Amino acid sequence: MEHDIFGAIDEKTVLDANQVVINMGPQHPSTHGVLRVKLTLDGERVIDTDCIIGYLHRGTEKIVENRPYAAGVPYFDRTDYVAAVSNNLGYVECVEKMLGVEVPPRVQYIRTMMTEFQRIASHLLWLGTHALDIGAMTVFLYAFREREEILKLFEALFGARLTIHAFRIGGLWQDLPVGFLDACRRFSDTIGEHINEYEGLLTNNRIWLERTRDIGVISAQDAIDLGLTGPVLRGSGVNYDVRKARPYSAYADFDFDIPLGVHGDTYDRYLVRIEEMRQSNRIIQQCITRMPTGPIRAKAPRVIKPPVGEYYHSVEGPKGELGYYIVSEGKTSPYRVRIRPPTFINLQALKKLVKGHLVADVVAIIGTLDIVLGEIDR
Repeated sequence: MEHDIFGAIDEKTVLDANQVVINMGPQHPSTHGVLRVKLTLDGERVIDTDCIIGYLHRGTEKIVENRPYAAGVPYFDRTDYVAAVSNNLGYVECVEKMLGVEVPPRVQYIRTMMTEFQRIASHLLWLGTHALDIGAMTVFLYAFREREEILKLFEALFGARLTIHAFRIGGLWQDLPVGFLDACRRFSDTIGEHINEYEGLLTNNRIWLERTRDIGVISAQDAIDLGLTGPVLRGSGVNYDVRKARPYSAYADFDFDIPLGVHGDTYDRYLVRIEEMRQSNRIIQQCITRMPTGPIRAKAPRVIKPPVGEYYHSVEGPKGELGYYIVSEGKTSPYRVRIRPPTFINLQALKKLVKGHLVADVVAIIGTLDIVLGEIDR
């Protein structure tokens, strides 16, 4: 028998068991957005799944195609809305690449430092919500405590906390406020202890281990074949990070390591993100120590008309490779804008990751992908 999509039931006999199709979402606290997951179950065991997206589609790419290049920047704050700084960086650097503009070293260092703060903030939000999904409330409260300090830094420099018009084509809108680097140093000096605190609560916790080890395993080859990037790919042991593979901003100037997993399970992806926060802090400390002086804007044209051509630029966002493809016809607005969002690509792994697991494991696996529907649907 079949019912409609709002609680669909389609029962079939498979190996003398009833196969039931149910919907998880789109209004569900553990889908982290308006994602609808159609689960085919044999009892509590997942046989198959399909993801239905599009509930948050806002036509971002088409909107930007009808705006001047500079006016397009704020629209990308609203794609991955918990990593607005990273989104700004990717688009702004792509346009600068089109114009052949080289921004001053001070701008590069500030951009790099703030993007790494954004990576930590994004991972803290992921850690808190992922732990909460699995039943660990204390970590949620602790992670948001540190994230709040980063949002205060964003507010001091950019004037906003979440959807941040962080960078401008050719540089920054203002230099660092008085005492800003000291505030960054204070945070950097303490975040390492707090990360140890999170690990003390989770890493060897037997309930956490049972909920994450050998759950949602994906091999390195399968991860590559699916085009996965970011911590999801590196959790399977694949050493690929845009910051190392194709350095941008000031990343070539800094020493940092790329954490890798071994088993490709939910637990390894957790460990990778934990260590990534430490490496981000390592980059921030180098930025603070070696921050150059100088101008905060390059000589960019007032009216932006990039040469005719096709351009692509990608950055390593908190969730993976975030790319921007822009086609220019030599006019003040782009002919075509296409975003390569990491979680849109990573979401296709869910089908492989959940098969054979229990419904409760689906919650943990969706959490470990760290999806944001704003950039999936765009």
